[in-house]
Amino acid sequence: MLAVISPAKKLDFETPAKKFPAQQCELLAEAEVLMLRCKELTPSDIASLMKLSDKLAGLNAARFGEWQTPFDLDNAKQAIFAFKGDVYVGLDAETLSNDDLHYAQSHLRILSGLYGLLRPLDLMQAYRLEMGTKLDNSRGKNLYEFWGELITDTLNKTMSDNKTEILVNLASTEYFKAVKAKNIHAQIITPVFKDYKNGQYKIISFYAKKARGLMVRYMIDKRVSTPEQLTAFDYAGYQYDELASSPTSMVFTRKIAE
Repeated sequence: MLAVISPAKKLDFETPAKKFPAQQCELLAEAEVLMLRCKELTPSDIASLMKLSDKLAGLNAARFGEWQTPFDLDNAKQAIFAFKGDVYVGLDAETLSNDDLHYAQSHLRILSGLYGLLRPLDLMQAYRLEMGTKLDNSRGKNLYEFWGELITDTLNKTMSDNKTEILVNLASTEYFKAVKAKNIHAQIITPVFKDYKNGQYKIISFYAKKARGLMVRYMIDKRVSTPEQLTAFDYAGYQYDELASSPTSMVFTRKIAE
């Protein structure tokens, strides 16, 4: 199985990179092309484009200005340790063993507006560029047009090389739109996480994001390779709801205090 997740806005580049084997992003040359466009943006442009405060716009303008290759452990960090949003709280990468990290490198991909696709141990520099950003560029009017078929083709090659026939979509709708689902040479399974509130089960964003990370952690811990194994997911009290599920959508529910 190969799983895909979204990146996070929250980053940690204050903690030094782990002295652990790291690799370069597979689509780094494409990211460099996109970064040339990003470097043209003023703080005012960024504030308007990304709907950010002046302070955050200035921070991201500085990040764009400082971004440069080549990447190494002195100026970049492995992606799985750099992202710190809700998904990554659930994943809890800091407690993965070396064997777990090597396994994740083959079975997990992070979708990215700037980098396209990141493997967990790929080096990255700080940035903020959400996939839904309507940044005009040399290939179109937004990032979906910039990436075109590149992300899909790279996923297909990875799954072919690994003899993988199942793609587990644990990304947000915004990010998974960058994948041309009809052109993926595999079965796509999308886990859905619902919590009990006000008398019904519903998707609660904060919990669902963390649950996606927990699912990735479960897949790594258990070395999951079949859909049947996914149904046994029980981290943080979730249970598989067979009646609400389908071959392409696996529903997991949990009762929490209202």
